[in-house]
Amino acid sequence: MIKHFIHIQDFSKKELLDIIDLTLRIKAADKDGVVFDLLKDVSLAMLFEEPSTRTRVSFEVAMTELGGHALYLKPGEIHLGVRESISDTAQVLSRMCDVIEARTLRHQTILDLAKYATVPVINGLTDFNHPTQVVCDVITMIEHMPEGKKLEDLTVTFIGDATNVLSSLMFICTKLGMNFTHAAPKAYQPPEEWRKIAEQNCQESGGKLTITEDPISAVQKADFIYTDLWWWVGQEDEIPERRAAFMPDYQVNMDLLKKAPETCKIMHCLPASRGVEATDEVLDSAQSIIFDQAENRLHTEKGLLVYFVYPTLKKPSEETINKHKQNIDAFLSEKFN
Repeated sequence: MIKHFIHIQDFSKKELLDIIDLTLRIKAADKDGVVFDLLKDVSLAMLFEEPSTRTRVSFEVAMTELGGHALYLKPGEIHLGVRESISDTAQVLSRMCDVIEARTLRHQTILDLAKYATVPVINGLTDFNHPTQVVCDVITMIEHMPEGKKLEDLTVTFIGDATNVLSSLMFICTKLGMNFTHAAPKAYQPPEEWRKIAEQNCQESGGKLTITEDPISAVQKADFIYTDLWWWVGQEDEIPERRAAFMPDYQVNMDLLKKAPETCKIMHCLPASRGVEATDEVLDSAQSIIFDQAENRLHTEKGLLVYFVYPTLKKPSEETINKHKQNIDAFLSEKFN
């Protein structure tokens, strides 16, 4: 059965930890210069409805290093929902490629792709969520967690707008039994639907969810402070209003960082509006792990690709390989020798 990676809530705690475990094993091999072509000759279709740096580069490099090939399909190059239905596009790509990664403006688009595709579909970001990013984030936290703590002991504080990153980060942290806090003005806090999902996760995992308007109390026990852009695609006309709502109380600056434990680390999924949601002094500080976080997108995409694609690959027997080789060799010998 084909499995897609669309939403954190589609997976159990054990499944998420399995993906993380596999990713860390592949990364450890990479760091020792050992690169396995686990997806030799596999083709990845990468659909992008908007530009990207980390998502595009990480998936393309990941597939190349795993022994496969990636096709970058940007807006205007294919008929995704324009002149061709999404169902037709999904089925055609499934006949030619082994896996589809999509970064879409609307969440419904990736749901439709997954509905009709017969190969794994991986969510590279939608207007609702960003699951590949937050798997990477948890991996980065594991690598930088305070000595003596385990995953369930960690407190993660997100400061800023209820973005697509916030939704996925809140879901994965509460799913894994972590303590998750979101600090933002009331108008920019997560909708009730998201809160109910996270609260249900906490009931099952033992995690804790806190939503507050007080950024100072939010960081006092934080192991990680995470921030993101205050506006997204299509919200440009709201920039003055949003900037006024968040500035200066919710800017991650040195004054706020000093309210957190000395071991606290700074995270940002990037791109960053430097001097807006966070200052250069914080983003470039010794407590910042934003570039470790960015690098881990590459290792995460490798883990996700292997986890979802490797089980689907056909593994012909030597007998089958030899049969077809002899058949083709006979034709070539007869026609061209």
